[in-house]
Amino acid sequence: MSSSAAAEPPSEEPTILIPSLPNDVALNCLARVPRSHHPILSLVSKPIRSLISSTLLYTTRSLINSTQHFLYLCLRVPTGSSLLFFTLNQNPRTQNYVFTPIPSLPSSHPPVGSAFAVVGHKIYVLGGSINDVPSPHVWALDCRLHTWEKAPNMRIGREFSATGVTNTKIYVIGGCVVDNWARARNWAEVFDTKTGSWSPVCSEIEFREKWMHASAVIDDKIYAMGDRGGIKYDPKNLSWDSVESELDMGWRGRGCVVNGLLYCYDYLGKIRGFDVSKGVWRELRGVDKDLPRFLCGATMANLGGKLVVVWEGSGGNGNGKEMGIWCAEIEVEEDGDGVLWGKICWSGLVLSVPCRSSIVNCVGVTL
Repeated sequence: MSSSAAAEPPSEEPTILIPSLPNDVALNCLARVPRSHHPILSLVSKPIRSLISSTLLYTTRSLINSTQHFLYLCLRVPTGSSLLFFTLNQNPRTQNYVFTPIPSLPSSHPPVGSAFAVVGHKIYVLGGSINDVPSPHVWALDCRLHTWEKAPNMRIGREFSATGVTNTKIYVIGGCVVDNWARARNWAEVFDTKTGSWSPVCSEIEFREKWMHASAVIDDKIYAMGDRGGIKYDPKNLSWDSVESELDMGWRGRGCVVNGLLYCYDYLGKIRGFDVSKGVWRELRGVDKDLPRFLCGATMANLGGKLVVVWEGSGGNGNGKEMGIWCAEIEVEEDGDGVLWGKICWSGLVLSVPCRSSIVNCVGVTL
């Protein structure tokens, strides 16, 4: 044997996920295990623990249609130096739902008035003011591994802007004072998540407002509520228009779109859905007895076709230093007479936080 051959290191043993099973079959089996069981599954062996913390597992889950829907919450706490993030998990033993913490936004100063957008497995946090200065910074949370990465900056700084996602592109509208050429040209801009580049979106002067209070995507059109009324943008036709008067008068606070209907709270504290095709609001019936009205800090999200409501309420350890974050998951449907009905799948206290904390946003992600 030659000396060079003798110096070659021994070949590594191939990683075996499950003894007596080919790795591709084992991967197919492990990808079907619910994510709530991953902490227990990771204790089985080092190869399985390594697989659970890899993107390969989530790619396989998508290919075999074994994805799940997860709710993510962003909170601001009075003593925090950053925005806190949580994900909703169901305890496999007690079946109770709780928000568990994940890494917080890696920013030394928590931004105020950031916008949020979800594309695939990533949550984007866009802009917000830092020390009263609108920021162009963008952060992306990879929800598969709960890691943060810096995304390309917007062309201008923004606070309290509106966002909408169509065809994996993030549209950002407003959130800036149009007092120079650059801000006028970039009052609206779009981020292509595939190329990682920002481009200006042409806008009309009469639609340019600074503050945006809410936004949603309905029928691939981006709707946004501003100080002086609602506007909508059609990326396909590159056109701007005012929203319907009925929608403008009835849209209050944060809402979400489920099955093509925009849901939000009205001024009486009831959940209503707006049908764009018919131009009418309809009350969601069947949930009044189990949900409080005038939910403080209430926000909504679409979680796999179900309406999720998260709000601030009482709770904690009872010493007056903590408050509660509550959540309800609602199945919504429309009967033959066009009446909207809601069925509460579950509701309860999911997190205790220091008093004077506030909900920033919540979104649903499919993994």
